[in-house]
Amino acid sequence: MIAEHPTAQQDGLSDAEAVVRLHEFGPNLLAPKRRAGALWSWAVRLIADPMVILLVVAGATYALLGDRFDAIVVAAALVPIFAVTSILEFRSDRALERLNELAPPRARVLREGRELDVPARDVVPGDVLLLREGDVVSADATVLETSRLLVDESALTGESLPVEKRMGGGSEGLVLAGTIVRSGRAVTVVEQTGPRTEYGSIGRKLGAIRQRRTPIEGSIHRVVLQIGVGVIAACAFVVAIERWHGDPWGSAVIAGISLAMAAIPEELPMVYTLYLALGAWRLARDNALVRHLSSVETLGATTVICVDKTGTLTYGRLAVKKVLAAIGYDREYVLKTAAMACNAKSGDPLDAAILAAAPAIDSKAVREFEFPFDPDRRYAAATWKVGQRRTFVAKGAYETLLARCEPTEPAAFKTFLDAEASRGGRVLAVAEGRVATDDASAFDAGNMRLVGLVALADTVRPTAIDAIVRCRGAGIRFVMITGDHPTTARAVAAAVGLDALTVASGEIDLPAWSDAELDARVSGIDVFARVRPEQKLRIVRALHARGDVVAMMGDGTNDALALREADIGVAMGKGGTEVARAAADLVLLDDDVTTIVRAVADGRRIFDNLRHAFSYLNAFHAPLLLSAFVLPLIGAPIFLLPIHLIWLELIVHPTSALVFENDPPHENVMLQPPRKTTSGLLQRSDWIRALTLGGTLAATVMGVYIIVMRGGLSLEAARAAALIAMISGQISLVFVERAGERPVWRVPLRGNRAIAPVVLGTMASLGFAILWAPLAQVLHIAPVPLAVGLAACAGGCASVLWSQPINAILWSYSRHFRTGVLNS
Repeated sequence: MIAEHPTAQQDGLSDAEAVVRLHEFGPNLLAPKRRAGALWSWAVRLIADPMVILLVVAGATYALLGDRFDAIVVAAALVPIFAVTSILEFRSDRALERLNELAPPRARVLREGRELDVPARDVVPGDVLLLREGDVVSADATVLETSRLLVDESALTGESLPVEKRMGGGSEGLVLAGTIVRSGRAVTVVEQTGPRTEYGSIGRKLGAIRQRRTPIEGSIHRVVLQIGVGVIAACAFVVAIERWHGDPWGSAVIAGISLAMAAIPEELPMVYTLYLALGAWRLARDNALVRHLSSVETLGATTVICVDKTGTLTYGRLAVKKVLAAIGYDREYVLKTAAMACNAKSGDPLDAAILAAAPAIDSKAVREFEFPFDPDRRYAAATWKVGQRRTFVAKGAYETLLARCEPTEPAAFKTFLDAEASRGGRVLAVAEGRVATDDASAFDAGNMRLVGLVALADTVRPTAIDAIVRCRGAGIRFVMITGDHPTTARAVAAAVGLDALTVASGEIDLPAWSDAELDARVSGIDVFARVRPEQKLRIVRALHARGDVVAMMGDGTNDALALREADIGVAMGKGGTEVARAAADLVLLDDDVTTIVRAVADGRRIFDNLRHAFSYLNAFHAPLLLSAFVLPLIGAPIFLLPIHLIWLELIVHPTSALVFENDPPHENVMLQPPRKTTSGLLQRSDWIRALTLGGTLAATVMGVYIIVMRGGLSLEAARAAALIAMISGQISLVFVERAGERPVWRVPLRGNRAIAPVVLGTMASLGFAILWAPLAQVLHIAPVPLAVGLAACAGGCASVLWSQPINAILWSYSRHFRTGVLNS
């Protein structure tokens, strides 16, 4: 029994000493927190955005020229840019903070002889820490006194069964931060806190792992950087041309800025982030919290999913699997007898599993005496009285109870025991006997009868089997990495459909293999057992060396390093530890592994839709860029001023991009292999189509602009006619890019709820801008005659839709070709 106060640490620390030690050792924070400079780095990234820089320069130029109105309008355009960026930047961090509140934040300690409930962050070395059933241990501590303390260490070690702790040295006398007390009580003294604990050391190592840039992020970064370098030279050239034509410095600078704003595809990161944010919103409705938006896209390219066993492929709790009854008994009797030997209040998962499966005990039976489990005796027992009859029941190790029972069916029992052990289960023997005296605490342990055997095992999630089957059909490989025993790992792997023939051991195989040997072998091994945290990290790196895009699923602190190293880390929200959630990119709030399948499908859909959107944006950039470059060369006035580009970039482009984002996935999205990370976002055919259509649209827009201007209408009217042609072509581009290589009439509008309001809204905004005088004055445009407007609209549509008859012929030919190949 535990004393009222511990004798070794009679009253615990004093309040003053606790304050001193808190100052000396720091707060007991186990998971890494946001760096102090993160807000400053966010502000620097925002200010360094190319669009922001160009708008600031344009506003300053207008102000120097004395054009206050345009300077104010340009400056006002910074507001939505700052708002959108800040909202997307901090969204996932706020969600993580709400998740971290799920972790128990308090601890019970003795100080100055008083039992106090204090914040876990205030626990210090030397504190007397009191533990009881259900507590999450807040620091590494040595056991001083205990009453059958069972601790769940699966979060750190991967072991699915609780470990009993005793007084004394070694691992049996040490409780670790982040583990959970399943039953019993203990008085302990804190040895290490914060990053010095085993739990905290893993969190500290997370900061040393550099997060990898996703494939699309790399492509966008390269495109923007390469175009940006060329734009600098082109801007200088345009400024020189304007000055050569005799224009003042202010007008020349505005022309150069217009070219830069037209040429730099700064909306690519904006659209990319928008698509991922909407994808994250969809996943949130399916109980998946996205912490890093780019992880949604990365899932679409995933080739390997590494999963922990306990809590991921299994529920992490025991259940009765099979019962073997001795001759003369049945299953219900065996389970009822086992339940009578259990303690319903102990919190032992073995007892909980048996009690859940057993029939109800006779209400007339009275439990008189309990013999708790003893490691030396290796069984637990109890005496019951029904009327005048006393019975004792026991459950425990088969070898121990068999030695105390009358021999019965040893061959059948041994076969059952070996078969269940090979499946990774745990087998308990159940026995009963009579109490011959009136003393309920005295019975003959050598006069028992073996009633039967009960096999228990961790329960496999049915959804895990379906997830593995669907991902295998999508060309994605599953690899189990667990800290559990190889036999248990092999049994679970076979149950969920993984190849369990070869199981690599973290105790034998991994230490013997060099990194090169592991790189060569990792592609042929689906199951790794007895793996330590640093070995999980090594396995993920070996997969990276093969060129795999790796998703790592886990719920424990022992998974955190691999979660951070993986291209995408996926943690469990309910059963996951704080360190695991902090290291992950995606948190499954319902702990359902099938959410990964939905995320992979959505990642692939997002990539396909991004490809269409980027192709559209590239095509629409052509008239912006060519008009800003060609018109100054021929001495024509500037067509698009910065205010027009602001309107097109912040209203027309993001709104039109919603059309592609709302396109549903194609039917065989999960029947295709993962895309190669070496392939670019746009294929060669995408570039050819975008540049060709963009070129013809640019020629049409400039032609309309020059013809109308030379036809006697004002510069403002010519600009309005050219905008009509450009927007008409832009709407046509939306339909053409949605279709890709198919004719537009082959792609149905149903399933995309955004296309109708977007198209109508874009047309309405153009008409409103031209016809409402105050807005037309801001945009430097004027109304045009109806015939001119209709001609400009027809020209813009024709400059894009001319490709569709060709697409129809090529599509028909390719369909006949594929049909012929299949028939042959």
